[in-house]
Amino acid sequence: MEKILYAAAECTPFIKTGGLGAVVGSLPKQLRQRGYDVRIVLPLYECIGEKWKKQMTESLPFPVHVGWRSQPVTIHTLTYEGIPCYFLSNEHYFGGEGPYGEMWQDVEKFSFFSKAVLEMLAFLEFEPDVIHCHDWQTSLIPVYLRRLYGENPFYHDIKTVMTIHNMRFQGMGDLAYTQDVTGLPDDVFTYDKLEYYGSANLLKGGIAFADKITTVSSTYAEEIQQPEYGEGLDGLLRYRSGDLCGIVNGIDYQIYSPSQDPMIKYHYNVKTFRKAKKKNKTVLQNRAGLPVKKATFAVCMITRLTEQKGMDLLGPMLDEFLQQDVQLYILGGGEKDYEGMFSYYREQYPNKVFVDFDYTDELAKLMYAGCDATIMPSKFEPCGLSQLMALRYGTVPIVRFTGGLKDTVKPYRPEYGIGTGFGFEEYTSDALKRTLGEAFAVYKNHPAEWGEIVERGMKENYSWSMSCSEYEKLYDSL
Repeated sequence: MEKILYAAAECTPFIKTGGLGAVVGSLPKQLRQRGYDVRIVLPLYECIGEKWKKQMTESLPFPVHVGWRSQPVTIHTLTYEGIPCYFLSNEHYFGGEGPYGEMWQDVEKFSFFSKAVLEMLAFLEFEPDVIHCHDWQTSLIPVYLRRLYGENPFYHDIKTVMTIHNMRFQGMGDLAYTQDVTGLPDDVFTYDKLEYYGSANLLKGGIAFADKITTVSSTYAEEIQQPEYGEGLDGLLRYRSGDLCGIVNGIDYQIYSPSQDPMIKYHYNVKTFRKAKKKNKTVLQNRAGLPVKKATFAVCMITRLTEQKGMDLLGPMLDEFLQQDVQLYILGGGEKDYEGMFSYYREQYPNKVFVDFDYTDELAKLMYAGCDATIMPSKFEPCGLSQLMALRYGTVPIVRFTGGLKDTVKPYRPEYGIGTGFGFEEYTSDALKRTLGEAFAVYKNHPAEWGEIVERGMKENYSWSMSCSEYEKLYDSL
């Protein structure tokens, strides 16, 4: 039985701020069903709920030395859905109201966590075949393993996989400070390893030292080797291209299931969606306080309101879009300028625009079940999960073809009777307006064809079982 340890800063249901937590919370369950001994290790943040802490058993503390510092660590263990989960506690590093703080603090915090993960293995006498590291917060694990533990027989055969969920977040710190807080030797801080234009870059270290590197879609794996998307690390990624691959994320089809979802009123499947989605649209319109109109084109955006998500494309074309028989539902907070923009449109079009900056799963699922389409005009999108949920719920994605959006949404081609959504490549408001207009025209003028687009989308399979097979091949290759 192969042994895999997942090391991450987040994991659903314990702590989650984005897609990373969803991935780490879902993929290990699939691997366990396939016979792997898979375990998860996380920091025990103070903000993790008491509900979980009460279920944990506690080990004796052991010291972790990082440079000249020494801090005690205690392992707290619980088993969740058959998977052993280890939480490493240290009041100095993992207190606070949230998992993240200032970057200089986080560089030290997650350097300590990475070292503590490796010390934990010896303490537990658990020797994994592979440590699967996620994002910059755990990217020093491959570095420590190779540079400080490589000669130790206990650690000698452990391999590492480094998964990049978003190249934009890299864990940058002052060079001298990072040398001090990591305790790593000077020869690690060179241009081909952790040094980055006079600073230190933790993600760069993970890319340089891991045995294999993955990211969350095939297209994104190609994109990050180019200067436009590589965030300054495209050269190193091209150098490591033989060890780099893209594996698209999945979603949990038990949690996201319109035929049994407890958060939606009218359940449906690929055969019954036509009537049920209209009923759910009425529920959504009542919940949002918008006019009940079953024939109106209901479009949602369930996203963080950031530049990455293409918010700047919407402003110039929303007035014209909202002149039509449409409703727009916005869920999720973010940058103040974009929150202000949508608040303005809600005031200007009170019968057409609904905005809630406080995300909840319940409202998100109601929107997926009740809306006709979802918009994702991302500047870049490593994978994207919203379009996978939308396809599952029969909500047609309207996307910019980049990263995972290009890999998972098949463009509508009426002449061939194919396609699961609508998309554009040029990053402009005009391209988004043109594509929205195309989708609106099909919805209004060709309802039977629209139903076929929905049907094809619901028949797609982006469950974790598909992606899990690719990860199995990757682990086997190690």
